[in-house]
Amino acid sequence: MTTPFLLNREDLLISDFWSSALETIIKCLRNYLEQLKAPAGTLSEALGNLYLDSSPGESDVAAGSPQEETLVTGSCHLKCVCYGLGNFATCVIARNQLAFLLLLLEKCQIPRSHCWVYDPLFSQLEIAVLNTLGVTVLSENEEGKRSVRGEPTVFYMPHCGTALYNNLLWRNWAADALSKMVVIGNSFRGLEERLLTRILQKHYPYVAKVLEGLEELEFPQTSQYMDIFNDTAVHWFPVQKLIQLPTDTWVSREEPDYQDCEDLEIIRNKTEGP
Repeated sequence: MTTPFLLNREDLLISDFWSSALETIIKCLRNYLEQLKAPAGTLSEALGNLYLDSSPGESDVAAGSPQEETLVTGSCHLKCVCYGLGNFATCVIARNQLAFLLLLLEKCQIPRSHCWVYDPLFSQLEIAVLNTLGVTVLSENEEGKRSVRGEPTVFYMPHCGTALYNNLLWRNWAADALSKMVVIGNSFRGLEERLLTRILQKHYPYVAKVLEGLEELEFPQTSQYMDIFNDTAVHWFPVQKLIQLPTDTWVSREEPDYQDCEDLEIIRNKTEGP
């Protein structure tokens, strides 16, 4: 599997898609990082100071080509969480998505040791490969319910079920937590267009409520990677947009249960009830 994986990486690296997608991500992350570094007396008046002043640490960063942009994160130490890669040992789409993840870590200066991945479908071989690559494979199915714990975090979730995005938003349902997140995954605007309003509001209320509090940049569409990254976008949550949402937006924080939800595209944690 190593040789095909390396070929996927090299093909992706020289593609027009990668350069355009990287430009989209960096544009979003620059705005996001500026928000995190907001000085006292501006955004901090609403949410507390979001500036991180720790010194830069070591990074598993390879030197980029002169033509490519590399994000300069400065004192902000980004973390990455990846859900839903699938079986990359047997699936070309999943293998390309993994190659994209590793390039993303390089260009955003996120050490592989600061990246956590999980998919309930991973085989033991795939877990071993991921460990060899230097990322951390989570041992528990969190169902996307991971708190950012006040730390700037990029969530890479290609083609995940809507419930997974909804769970992630629920777990971080506060302006200060959402403002520290970036989500790379299915377009939230696309979800709004495809789902009936009553279905979106009933089963995925956190996705529905955050639509007016986010900025979304779509990935470029190319024929070569259409099946792999179609309907993919980068999302971030500007503080100024979040604090302008109606106050009752934040009142209800009921945990999603999806009891009567049809076509639920998520594998539930087997330790939980039905």
